[in-house]
Amino acid sequence: MLPRLKRRSLLTAGLAAGTLAFLPRGAAAQTDAAPLTDGPELYPGERALAEAAAKEGVVISANTALGWANWGAVGRAFGQRYPDVPLVYSDLGSTATVTQLDRLRERPPADTAYFYSLVALDAASRGLLAPHRPVNLDRLPGAAKDAEGLWVGVHTLPIAFVVNRKLVKTLPRTWADLRKPEFKGAITYPDPQTTTVGLTLAFAANIAAGGSLDSVRPGIEYFTALHKTGNVQRIDPGSAQTRFLRGEIPVWITFEADGLRVKHLDGMDEAEIILPADGTASAAYTLSLVKNARNAPGGKLWMNFALTETAQRLFAEGFVRPILPNLTLPPDLAPRFAPLPPRSDIVDSLRATLRKADIDRAWPKL
Repeated sequence: MLPRLKRRSLLTAGLAAGTLAFLPRGAAAQTDAAPLTDGPELYPGERALAEAAAKEGVVISANTALGWANWGAVGRAFGQRYPDVPLVYSDLGSTATVTQLDRLRERPPADTAYFYSLVALDAASRGLLAPHRPVNLDRLPGAAKDAEGLWVGVHTLPIAFVVNRKLVKTLPRTWADLRKPEFKGAITYPDPQTTTVGLTLAFAANIAAGGSLDSVRPGIEYFTALHKTGNVQRIDPGSAQTRFLRGEIPVWITFEADGLRVKHLDGMDEAEIILPADGTASAAYTLSLVKNARNAPGGKLWMNFALTETAQRLFAEGFVRPILPNLTLPPDLAPRFAPLPPRSDIVDSLRATLRKADIDRAWPKL
């Protein structure tokens, strides 16, 4: 553990450089978290862990941007629950966070880190993460957690069709529908070689085509045929949200959360979010305890809180699906999330990593 003065110096430098920021405490989260001092523990040992975290000072949460997945509200609720444990966040992006943790592994600049599961697997393989088994871990599906607790899913993002009803007469309900002539030049999707969402949709189409994470050949054959129809307008290297909002894209294949944000935040009423009936896949986004964390008790407390039902409902407010199964959502939130189709899997990070090379070889040839 570094001396407190050095930790304060790190915070001062990070805040000055704009790489770290304190979570604002003024605005309350929609779902209040009662202070620990006002009632019983949420789980055995919570009080002792909070006291240990408070002694170490600030908790630094890497890559949890306030405007994404409702991390801002989750962080504020954490502050309500544990007013003596200040929380600081950074927003570097997954790859940059891994690079930074690798470079500063002996004195890491964060206590926890938030990643796409494949990036978490990479961080774990570099020896950058420490095991922690947070509360409710036993409720999570197998693909949403590391067996040793090096990374744990906190929410998922399924692939959906986001359709502009003003530009499309008949809504596509399946991947097979996208090959019909009425969708000529209508479809945009992100690049599977360079984006998380693109890689996930490649696995989603593969599931619908009868494939598995042991072979992505059916998915590659599907996209080869789709491109031959002339229905693909563009493979987008980044987010196509701006173009979709301008009415330039009839059918956008992307994360469900992107469509929900367009509809509910941007007010695009003509946006229709469709989970393909013949199958989809979901990306798991994870939280990890950083190896050699300066405030390991605080990191564990933060991870535990992210897996509580209070935090999970707050994630749903941020348009991402809670990782806890069978979680009861408020009546205003539940209708946003349609039931997943029968063929629907969370992408297994290890098996997906082994198949990514096949996707990278195939896509330039489409």
